[in-house]
Amino acid sequence: MPEVLLLRGARSILRTAFLSRRPPGGPRCVCKLSLHAWSLRGARPHARSSSLTDGHTLSKESRSHALDLSSPEQANDAQPTSAEEALWTTRADGRVRLRLDPSCPQQQRAYTVHQMFCRALDQYGHLPALGFKRQGSWERITYAQYYLQARRAAKGFLKLGLERAHSVAILGFNSPEWFFSAVGTVFAGGIVTGIYTTSSPEACQYIAQDCRANIIVVDAQKQLEKILKIWHDLPQLKAVVTYGDPPVGKVAKVYTMEELMELGGQVPEEDLDSVLSTQHPNQCCALVYTSGTTGSPKGVMLSQDNITWTARYGSQAGSIQPAEVQQEVVVSYLPLSHIAAQIYDLWTGIQWGAQVCFAQPDALKGSLVDTLREVEPTSHMGVPRVWEKIMERIQEVVAQSGFIRRKVLLWAMSVMLEHNLTCPSSDLKPFAARLADHLVLAKVRQALGLAKCQKSFYGAAPMAAETQRFFLGLNIRLYSGYGLSETSGPHFMSSPCNFRLYSSGKVVPGCRAKLVNQDAEGIGEICMWGRTVFMGYLNMEDKTREAIDADGWLHSGDLGRLDGDGFLYITGRLKELIITAGGENVPPVPIEEAVKMELPLVSSAMLIGDQRKFLSMLLTLKCTLDPDTCDPTDALTEQAVEFCQRVGSRATRVSEIVGRKDEAVYRAIEEGIQRVNGNAAARPYHIQKWAILERDFSISGGELGPTMKLKRPAVLEKYKDIIDSFYLE
Repeated sequence: MPEVLLLRGARSILRTAFLSRRPPGGPRCVCKLSLHAWSLRGARPHARSSSLTDGHTLSKESRSHALDLSSPEQANDAQPTSAEEALWTTRADGRVRLRLDPSCPQQQRAYTVHQMFCRALDQYGHLPALGFKRQGSWERITYAQYYLQARRAAKGFLKLGLERAHSVAILGFNSPEWFFSAVGTVFAGGIVTGIYTTSSPEACQYIAQDCRANIIVVDAQKQLEKILKIWHDLPQLKAVVTYGDPPVGKVAKVYTMEELMELGGQVPEEDLDSVLSTQHPNQCCALVYTSGTTGSPKGVMLSQDNITWTARYGSQAGSIQPAEVQQEVVVSYLPLSHIAAQIYDLWTGIQWGAQVCFAQPDALKGSLVDTLREVEPTSHMGVPRVWEKIMERIQEVVAQSGFIRRKVLLWAMSVMLEHNLTCPSSDLKPFAARLADHLVLAKVRQALGLAKCQKSFYGAAPMAAETQRFFLGLNIRLYSGYGLSETSGPHFMSSPCNFRLYSSGKVVPGCRAKLVNQDAEGIGEICMWGRTVFMGYLNMEDKTREAIDADGWLHSGDLGRLDGDGFLYITGRLKELIITAGGENVPPVPIEEAVKMELPLVSSAMLIGDQRKFLSMLLTLKCTLDPDTCDPTDALTEQAVEFCQRVGSRATRVSEIVGRKDEAVYRAIEEGIQRVNGNAAARPYHIQKWAILERDFSISGGELGPTMKLKRPAVLEKYKDIIDSFYLE
């Protein structure tokens, strides 16, 4: 019954809140649905009505709406005026000139997030949109319900005092409420700003102050306490909204998500429609803060056009399918405050009618695979560290298996790896590969929950060659994307029809890229241009001018090369480039990866040598993670123990190796380092000294950022004494 009322409410709302203008280059986009379709389709049988929408019928507001279907939403053409000629701005309320290219078929005219959602509603309104677990059972809501919940959240934010070009900051794990809040913020004319759940109160304060947050949405008492601690230093903050567990005790100006929705019910639909009618594609709607690995976090301003264009064309480059062809099913678990997860889970989901299923908050502590098995995604994305942990877990299980099972799996993986390396573009497998896949590898993929997964992606950080080859052996290609927060996510993409091992794919059609200051090997700084490029850094004009040149090209700070077919290969970062005291330019990543390939017990390797006489390296060993905190423990992984046994050591803990300077392990590492040195181009590229640290790098230790990216300056500072000891005369 609630779902029927919701659909009735949607029909009434859409009679006044639809699009009558032609979006750029596309057909007339009217957010109007067949009444017959709405009343008969509903949700699919497995998508049962959700407790999240119970009682939110909007019937009162709906009855007040006229039945006139000809009320157009105000045209929002983003044609630049003389006052908005600039390609960038640092003002939250600023507007920019869009990078339109009439010669490019992907360069249609721009549209807003609300227009994108209305298109999705017209096509996918009856389909399940969001899946989530409540009391052990999966519940789902349709796109029609999703849209109404987002509108209700938008009106609730307006009631709480959200001002134009101010932010709603969200500090919580992925959930339907995160999505309702994000979309509702944009509908209400605000700017959605994600904050990492691992952020300290001080980091939360910095972001909330910088983005002028009027409202902060939190998911737990722990996060609420962070905000209560800093609220007195946030003069712009008017209210906090909680979801998940209710807050302990009543606090002034702290509302539950249910109370927010009730407040939204008091605001007339016309008030929200009035706000929507003033929105333009070239205005800011999202802020993504950089992780601050090289300084204070920067607020990356993304326009409505950045979001809607990338959600369409960036995902197309990755072969994401529209729901009328095949409804994509994805699992949302990576931090939505990071652009990769936000564009992939949230905005692309709306664009193509995907079904997004939310993992549990402890996903990265072990429950992710359970969710994958239950949901069986068709497309899946993970940062490299997630794929590495899956690989290590498989290796541990294999090491504990019986002799025959272990040999059979290793045989199957070697056969499949050879096929995928020698015939990468062929779907025709020889008999041995087909047999290995059918009898062995398909069962492994089933156990991982990836049996139906056609596309497995990674991004946000480099991936070791060892990991890519391991998954190729399971017949799982890992497709890389390359981009930045400043390019709204993907600017280069790989896909099933656009793949080359170790590359980051080709430039997204409709975008441009070039390399500047190339060296003799063709390696240069990657520069990008197109509709993905951000508006500017909030309140940081100098930083924006550094990033965007006079012609509108974004300078990434990353180094790479392009092969003859246009595939991009990342070789490092300009800021990470080591310049030795002798003037040699040494990119650290290739050397670090070579060491990890040579020494399977090494978890992290960081090269040192900037302004030093020679290169040195810090190493950490592969160890198990604490299941509650995800912090590294002292216990070596099965793979590391196996390595130790192979070289003649009985060590099972990191402390046993480092504390006793285990002779067998240290000798094996030195021999591996020498093999890497033997393959170096010249002596300045040789690693002359190294040390093993007592603990692996981690987020809690400060060596890794929220997306598991290495924070080199933090490592240099933390282990300064060890590093200095390398260079004592």
